[in-house]
Amino acid sequence: MIGYVTLGTNDLQGHAPFYDAIAEEMGVGRMMDFDSFIAWGRPGGAPGVALTRPYDEKVASVGNGTMVALEAKDEAQVKRLYDIALANGGSDEGAPGPRGEPDGDGNTFYAAYFRDRDGNKLNAFCMVKG
Repeated sequence: MIGYVTLGTNDLQGHAPFYDAIAEEMGVGRMMDFDSFIAWGRPGGAPGVALTRPYDEKVASVGNGTMVALEAKDEAQVKRLYDIALANGGSDEGAPGPRGEPDGDGNTFYAAYFRDRDGNKLNAFCMVKG
């Protein structure tokens, strides 16, 4: 089971507001806040997301193919999270919309993709019945 996902940053305090805004939309806040590490989520709840300066004190870099997926409650929240990300210095990696074909139960994967100010890739998604 995943407890949390950690993303590297070279500017913890400068980039934390991006995640504060995303977390607020998802109904959570900071669950840990240290000089070199901030985690958002709910203790004992769903997996959280953390932003940290690298322990080895080298420059943080983006993992190619690495992405954090944030489960939204519905299509409207996917859109809000995407808009919040862009309004807080993030960049577009794919506007909100359906992806792929419906599964065997008629559910469609609905998602938006964006990057934070460090270049870490995230998405907001939900399954849409129909």
